[in-house]
Amino acid sequence: MLFSNEPVYSMQSSEAPMSMELEKTPPVALPPKPKFEPLTAHEMLEGRVQFRKVPVPPHHYSPLKKAWMDIYTPVYEQMKIDIRMNLKARKVELKTRPDTPEIGHLQKCADFVHAYMLGFDVVDAIALLRMDDLYVDSFEIKDVKTLRGEHLSRAIGRLSGKGGKTKFAIENATKTRIVIADSKIHILGSFMNIKIARDSLCSLILGSPAGKVYSKLRAVTARIQDSF
Repeated sequence: MLFSNEPVYSMQSSEAPMSMELEKTPPVALPPKPKFEPLTAHEMLEGRVQFRKVPVPPHHYSPLKKAWMDIYTPVYEQMKIDIRMNLKARKVELKTRPDTPEIGHLQKCADFVHAYMLGFDVVDAIALLRMDDLYVDSFEIKDVKTLRGEHLSRAIGRLSGKGGKTKFAIENATKTRIVIADSKIHILGSFMNIKIARDSLCSLILGSPAGKVYSKLRAVTARIQDSF
């Protein structure tokens, strides 16, 4: 077998031309990575216009007229949302614009106007436009305890305190804002702070003395500050 007349093929001779061919082929240039501009809120909605309507209570016409420019300026100029008062329907109407930067601005503005209608000051309600984790929680005294006549009046008095002292103390301790409109209570703040304020108000409705509620409130707020 070693002295056979069969031709011997060399591996080097066959591989050499292949390597030359690979060297001759120029490198293929990849296309540049595309850069897409972020979609605007108007483009996300495919050009559709969104609306919100906030009803105006009859007793809020005069205050709304006085504070209209304070409400109109941040909504129209900062949030880029169209706003108008429909006198016939008695509603504040809000509408998106082509230059509205975010979809969520419309709902924020609707919450801001609704908070003002519930009785919050414009200075307090405007925080809904600037912060994301603020909410408005509403409940009635009858949801906690069924009270009628003088018992209901005394419960409302316990919530407010002398000259609003109790209400202000709860607001300052929990960093919330509270509106007591007859038997309805509205709380503006973050989720955790609303829960603390609501627990304190419920204790007052159920008949706890203000001093006991203050001490419990101080303990809870101190515990929360230590946890953070």
